[in-house]
Amino acid sequence: MRSTSEAGPGGGRARSPLGRLLALGGLSTFGPLSLDLYLPALPRLTADLRTSEALAQLTMSLCMIGLAAGQLPAGPFSDRVGRRRPLLAGTALFAITSVSCALAPSVEVLLVVRLLNGMAGAIGLVVARAMVRDLYSGDAAARMFSLLMVVSGSAPVIAPLLGSQLLRVTDWRGVFVALGVIGLGLLLAASTLPETLPPERRHVGGFADTGRALRAVVHDRTLLAPALVLALGCCGMFVYIAMGSFVLQGGYGLSAQAYGVMFAVNATGIVLASRLSALLAGWIGPRRTLALAVAIAVAGAVALLAGVLLSRSVWAVLPPLFLVVASVGLIMPNATALALANQGRAAGTASAVLGLLQFALGALVPPLASLGGVTPVVMGTTILATAVAAALATVPVLRAGGRPSR
Repeated sequence: MRSTSEAGPGGGRARSPLGRLLALGGLSTFGPLSLDLYLPALPRLTADLRTSEALAQLTMSLCMIGLAAGQLPAGPFSDRVGRRRPLLAGTALFAITSVSCALAPSVEVLLVVRLLNGMAGAIGLVVARAMVRDLYSGDAAARMFSLLMVVSGSAPVIAPLLGSQLLRVTDWRGVFVALGVIGLGLLLAASTLPETLPPERRHVGGFADTGRALRAVVHDRTLLAPALVLALGCCGMFVYIAMGSFVLQGGYGLSAQAYGVMFAVNATGIVLASRLSALLAGWIGPRRTLALAVAIAVAGAVALLAGVLLSRSVWAVLPPLFLVVASVGLIMPNATALALANQGRAAGTASAVLGLLQFALGALVPPLASLGGVTPVVMGTTILATAVAAALATVPVLRAGGRPSR
């Protein structure tokens, strides 16, 4: 395991390894915070802006597109100038654009600002992953990513609960103001982190060198195979996030508060699975843990579709959804560690490619699948299709054999 000093040339000081873990974990919450906090408000937002369910859902998809596209320039840029300055700038922009969402006069303006909001959050995501890769490698990296998910996994638990409770005293605009306040808190957390990429380890060339590094990463099969498993394995969760509020509130009659509780319970599965992943990474290695996770996702997806087709009770849907969502707590840290295992100086670029695939699929699949309408059958079928695709993508990862070097 590698480690940098607690203070770097970019300033900032993590008070302790625990403080660094909490700060990096917090900065890994940009995705769930951007999406989950206002999920209970989607039906109200749709009515208030006098728009369609499809356009309301598009506010999430464009945010995910921003989370995907923003990582591509941010990762290579952090390889050139270091991690800390891009991290601080991106976190500040996230807070500003979150408040700007609250001021949007129409759904068209909201769509544009949500795209920018996602791009700002992408900087925090890609840099946080790269910082972990700067500091750790091998099984240690897998354990660290798992521990980060224990921290960041609290966001999907807290965010919908907070969002649903905020709706008791405010509207969807107030929810976005709260997101901006959280962004300021993350900016303070980012300011405690030291620089993890010293000047001697940076890519000091121009954009041509950055392009060559990006091409090398894209053609690295040791990265692309687990990256594809990560993207497909998380896609089912994004389908659930995008369609769940309409299916469970509109189709099964859950209130906004009940939906928030249910979402929090499912997200708790991510936290528990992430903690289990930190243990399994040392016992059976990231590859076998990843295969186990994908098998759990497929089993949950099969049970979910069966429950949708054979019963009208919400209790036929909730337990399988729990399995599908919880499997992400095992898939994400191990696929990430395997994908970044052979990346050194280009960790930022590799992290960007990883995030681009993950959020691009998450942004494109749900709206395409729901073109004919959002129904329980559509949600269940799409989740099963992505889980099976993840299982097929896991085959070459397992064939690579062995565990990554420690």
